[in-house]
Amino acid sequence: MKLRSALLASAMMALPIAAANAQAISGPYVGGGLGMNFIQRESFDLGFPKAGPGVATHSSGDFRSNIGPMAVLSLGWGLGNGLRAEIEASYRQNNGFNSPQGYGAPANAGGSEQKIGGMVNVLYDFVGMVPMVQPYVGVGVGYQSVIEQNLHFTQIGFPTATAGNTNRGGFAYQAILGVAFPIDQVPGLAVTAEYRFMGMAGNRSYSATYNGVHGSFTSTDDYNHSLVVGFRYAFGAPPLPAAPMPVADMGAKTFLVFFDWDKADLTARSEGIVHDAASYSTHSQYTRIDVDGNTDTSGTPSYNQGLSERRARVVAAELVRDGVPQNVISMHAYGDTHLLVPTGPNVREPQNRRVEIVFH
Repeated sequence: MKLRSALLASAMMALPIAAANAQAISGPYVGGGLGMNFIQRESFDLGFPKAGPGVATHSSGDFRSNIGPMAVLSLGWGLGNGLRAEIEASYRQNNGFNSPQGYGAPANAGGSEQKIGGMVNVLYDFVGMVPMVQPYVGVGVGYQSVIEQNLHFTQIGFPTATAGNTNRGGFAYQAILGVAFPIDQVPGLAVTAEYRFMGMAGNRSYSATYNGVHGSFTSTDDYNHSLVVGFRYAFGAPPLPAAPMPVADMGAKTFLVFFDWDKADLTARSEGIVHDAASYSTHSQYTRIDVDGNTDTSGTPSYNQGLSERRARVVAAELVRDGVPQNVISMHAYGDTHLLVPTGPNVREPQNRRVEIVFH
């Protein structure tokens, strides 16, 4: 019984160390990343009224491009419960439009495209679901300026249609799927890896000429896929707690009794831990027993103070029923001020909903 109690208490005290590696962000943070992106066969409509014999005045097809660089910077705020909101600035470039598909005749194309813009994102971190890492998802909307440079199209045997350098902007939307790898040595710092999908809403038309005739290139489908590796730094992140020493029979001996959320009654498991603490008291030397009540940060401070008092009373009463003299028990209630796992406000953290039975 004595050995089982020691092992159980040691295991419960060690749990927060693993959980602390991936904590919910509470407060401001910055992020950034570099990567590569490609365009998913951007579609263009070509319109050249009275272009001449042998060439359709209107036609359409998909242009392919080479893989290009991508960069992003973000500034955000974490709510402490997994939710984050951020603003970002991003840059994408793709060179070498080529091999158009769908024009019905052999054709060549060329040019490059840049996207520069800003987005507003909402993200959610899945805290504590996967050991040592933190998956997250997000969505965003914003504006992107799309710059087409030296865009041109040639059907074999006919003159070249050119759009030159033209800038058009539009509404954009995106989805983000990522994972963060916290760096234990630097609290708040994490390496991130992301997949991003961004689409442009609506069409954008670029003035063009063909054999002296004015017309247009119109982008009808423009979707980017990106892979990004970067960093994220949360300001004011608490340091990771030191690994606890194994529970030993010398010095202060601690038993941890955990509670369900917003509850002050003992479960069968927590009742067993109190019985183990009472049994320990019958064959050990001590001068006093502290019974310290605690809560997590969900709820108001005043409510949590009262809840921690009720939890301490329940455990102290159970110790007395199990034969521990009442005069050696000293009760304390700390509310949400003594957190075993550091969190932000309004976080339901099971390891913080506890009463500590400490033998001195």
